[in-house]
Amino acid sequence: MTVADDSRRFAPPAEPSLSMGVIGNCAFSALIDVRGRIVWCCLPRFDGDPVFNALIEPGTGDGDDSTSQSSAFAIEIEDFAESKQWYEPNTAVLRTQLFDKSGQGIEITDFAPRFFSRSRFFRPMTLVRRVRPIHGAPRIRVALNIRFDWGRREPLITQGSNHLRYVGEALTLRLNTDAPLSHLLSRQPFVMTREHNFLLGADESLVDGIVDTARLFEQETVTYWRRWSQRLHISLEWQDAVIRAAITLKLSLFEDTGAIVAAMTTSIPEAPGSQRNWDYRFCWLRDAFFVVRALNSLSEVGTLEDYLRWLSNVVVQANGGHIQPLYGIGLERELPESVMAHLGGYRGMGPVRIGNQAQEHFQHDVYGNVVLGAAQAFHDHRLLHRAGLAEFKRLEAVGEQAARTYDKPDAGMWELRTRARIHTSSALMCWAACDRLGKIALALELPERATYWQGHAQRMQEHILRDAWSEERQAFAESFGGRDLDASVLLMIEVGFIDPKDPRFIATVNALETHLCDGPYMRRYEASDDFGRPETAFNICTFWRIDALTRIGRKAQAREIFETMLAARNHLGLLSEDTHPVTGEMWGNFPQTYSMVGIINAAMRLSAPWESQV
Repeated sequence: MTVADDSRRFAPPAEPSLSMGVIGNCAFSALIDVRGRIVWCCLPRFDGDPVFNALIEPGTGDGDDSTSQSSAFAIEIEDFAESKQWYEPNTAVLRTQLFDKSGQGIEITDFAPRFFSRSRFFRPMTLVRRVRPIHGAPRIRVALNIRFDWGRREPLITQGSNHLRYVGEALTLRLNTDAPLSHLLSRQPFVMTREHNFLLGADESLVDGIVDTARLFEQETVTYWRRWSQRLHISLEWQDAVIRAAITLKLSLFEDTGAIVAAMTTSIPEAPGSQRNWDYRFCWLRDAFFVVRALNSLSEVGTLEDYLRWLSNVVVQANGGHIQPLYGIGLERELPESVMAHLGGYRGMGPVRIGNQAQEHFQHDVYGNVVLGAAQAFHDHRLLHRAGLAEFKRLEAVGEQAARTYDKPDAGMWELRTRARIHTSSALMCWAACDRLGKIALALELPERATYWQGHAQRMQEHILRDAWSEERQAFAESFGGRDLDASVLLMIEVGFIDPKDPRFIATVNALETHLCDGPYMRRYEASDDFGRPETAFNICTFWRIDALTRIGRKAQAREIFETMLAARNHLGLLSEDTHPVTGEMWGNFPQTYSMVGIINAAMRLSAPWESQV
C-alpha cells in the first residue's frame, strides 16, 4: 500500500464548528474538536500567536499542503467511524474516544497541568496529550503542524532522542514524546499497541521521564479540579451545568496578572457572514465584573482576589481620569485593531481581526463595573486581603468620574462605533458606582462620605427614572429621551436600581418580550447598528430575561426558557456568545464568559432550595 493509499484511509478533518471543548490552566488555553483535534491555541498566553489556528483558517491543518497556513494537532484513527467526548467529571481534563469501522478504538486525554506545588500554583505552558488503545490494535496517524506569526511562518524543526523542537523567531516549542519520532515527522500511520504521551510546551528538558511526568501531571491536575469543584456552593438543581460553567469561568482567568478574558477566540462571527467579527481575548471590565460576581455566588472568591490585583492597577493607572472599557491581560492600553487578510476566517467568513478598537471608546458604564467589581472586598471577611480606606479613596476618584459622565453621550455597552447617545445602561451603572460607594462608606464608618455618595446616587436615580422612561413605548428606553428598546435596561434589577414589581419595570419586560424576543431568545436591541439589524440572539440578554421573569413572579416561564438555553449548549456544556433563533446554532466567540455567567445566575435563582430535599 502506498503513502497515498494510506492517506485515503484517514477521514478528512471535521468541519469547523463550536462543538469543541476547552482545556487550560489559567495561563493559556486550547480548543479541541469532537475528534480530538486541537484547532486553536494561542501561546504563550491567551492573546498570543495562535500556533494552532485551524478554527479560523480553512485547510486540513495537517501540513500536507505546503501552501496552507492552517495548523492543528491531530491524532487520527484509520477508517474513522465515530467519536465520543466528555470531561472527566468536575475537572478541566477532556477525554475523546475514536473508533474505527471494525470497533477498534483509542482514547485521548487532554489537559493543561494545574496544581499546587512548592507553595504556588504550578501552571506551565504545557499541553499534555495521553493516548491509549482501548479496543484492539488500531492504526493511528499523528499530524502535528505548528505555525507561527498567524500562520505565515513555518518553524525550523530539530530532533533529539525523544523530542522535537519547533523553532520560531519569538517562540520555540518542544515536544517530548515516547511515540516514534520518525512516524511523527513523516506523518506515517502506525499500529498502536501501547500508550503514548505527548507533552508540548516550553523548550525545556523534563526533570523526570516522559511517562512518569505525564501520569503525575494528570493525577495532580484531576485532583486539583475535583477539590476546587468540591468547595463550590452550588444549586440543588442543574449541578453539572453550574460546575462546568464555573470551571470554564476559572479557565478564563489569566492568573499572572488577575485579568479575565471575555472569550478564548477572535473573529467567530456573531451571525453567518455578518462581518461582526471581533477579538475577545482581552479583559473587559464589564464582563470581568459579572464573572467574579457569578463565582462569588458560588463562594469561589479566589478569582475575585486575583482580579482585584488587576483592577487596582487599572484604577491607579487612570489617576482619577478616563478608564478604558477594556485592557490587555497584561494591562496593555493600546490594542490597535487590524485585519489578518491572509486568513480565511471561521468557515471562510472573514475578516480575522486582532486587537479591538473598543479600547478607544468612551463607555461610561465602566465606572460602575469598577466599583461593583471591588465592592465585595470591603464587606467579605473571608478574603485574605480586605479593602480599606486607601482603596476606598481610590474608588472615590472613579465615583467622581461616574458623577461627571453619567449624563454624557457614549458608545454604550454594545460598543456602537458610529453613534453616541446618553445610554440608559451607562447612566445606570454610574448610579451603581455612587450607590455602592455610599454603602462602602457606611461599612468603613465614614458617615460624611456616605451622605455625599448617597446624594449623588439619589440625584442620578431621579434623572434616570425621568429621562429614560418612554411614554410612547411604555418602557425604559435605551437612551435618555429615546424610544428604541434595549435589553440592557433589565440590569436595573441586577444592580438594585428599581423594585422588580414596579409597574414601570414590568411594563418594560413586556415591551422587550414583544419587540426583542424570538420565542425564548432575546436580541440586544431593535435599532439597526453599523452592520444592520442583529440576526442572532445574544445569550446574556436571554439570561437577563430569565432573571427578570423570576423576580416579577413568572418563574415557570423562566424555568422553561432556562431549559431551552441549557439545550442550546454544545455536547460538553459550553456556550458561545450568540444563538441563532431559527437553527439553534451557536455563533460568536467561544466559550463566552458572559454566557457561562448566565447559566450560573439562572440556576442559582431558579433552583429549589437544598432544604427541600435534604
